[in-house]
Amino acid sequence: MADPTAPHDDLDLPVRLGPRPPRRVVSLVPSLTEAVAATAPGLLVGATDWCSHPADLSVTRIGGTKNPDVPGILALAPDLVLANEEENRRPDLNALRAAGVPVWVTDIRTLDDAFRSLDRLLTRACGLPRPAWLDEAEAAWSGAGTGAGSGDSPAEPDGPRTVVPIWRRPWMVLGRDTFAGDLLRRLGLRLVHADHPERYPAVPLPELLACRPELVVLPDEPYRFTAEDGPEAFPGTPAALVSGRHLTWYGPSLVTAPAVLRQALHHPFGPGGTGAS
Repeated sequence: MADPTAPHDDLDLPVRLGPRPPRRVVSLVPSLTEAVAATAPGLLVGATDWCSHPADLSVTRIGGTKNPDVPGILALAPDLVLANEEENRRPDLNALRAAGVPVWVTDIRTLDDAFRSLDRLLTRACGLPRPAWLDEAEAAWSGAGTGAGSGDSPAEPDGPRTVVPIWRRPWMVLGRDTFAGDLLRRLGLRLVHADHPERYPAVPLPELLACRPELVVLPDEPYRFTAEDGPEAFPGTPAALVSGRHLTWYGPSLVTAPAVLRQALHHPFGPGGTGAS
């Protein structure tokens, strides 16, 4: 029988934590790894191969976000595993639960989701004090772009019509209901595919060009777009190369994300952009 006193994660699933705060945490999400490491460095005992921040993170690596080493995770005897509904596979999480490991799953589609989710994960799931960096992140975004911040409804953006590829071969772009799309909207961009039925639709390049975007935003993850790989596909259109960590990660990177992203968006490559060669 489910414990009625157990806290619930973002999917409203009960998470049966122990009688004391977790002391051994495994993170399957780079954003959450950085968030926990910045708040309580000694708490993490395992993280994925893709968890690149902080740079000096010294923990056992347990594979990728989509193919974690479940037996390896169990061998670490974690008190808690942190996961994300979009990044991690349900069968892996179910296998951990079946082995008796508490799993806390986040579900983040907007900036406000991120602030609420991070607060609950760190204070309720991990038993930590609310970190100062989370307050700093909320303050940084409260004055960003369209004036949107935690608890605010962002005004309708009036910036350039924008296409945001996240992959090529095939081309895929940001569609509806995405965290990265919400950040760009708060910075004033009008995403061409914001109302697409899919969150990450595959759209052939001729169709992207036919949209006549006024700006193309090219992050360096998940596909690593560069000045030599990406802008050439959109001749005549300014292309902004942006940090994927600042666009797609929810954690301490949110503190500097508004300034970092605004700088990149205001200095695009191509016609009219100061980054043009």
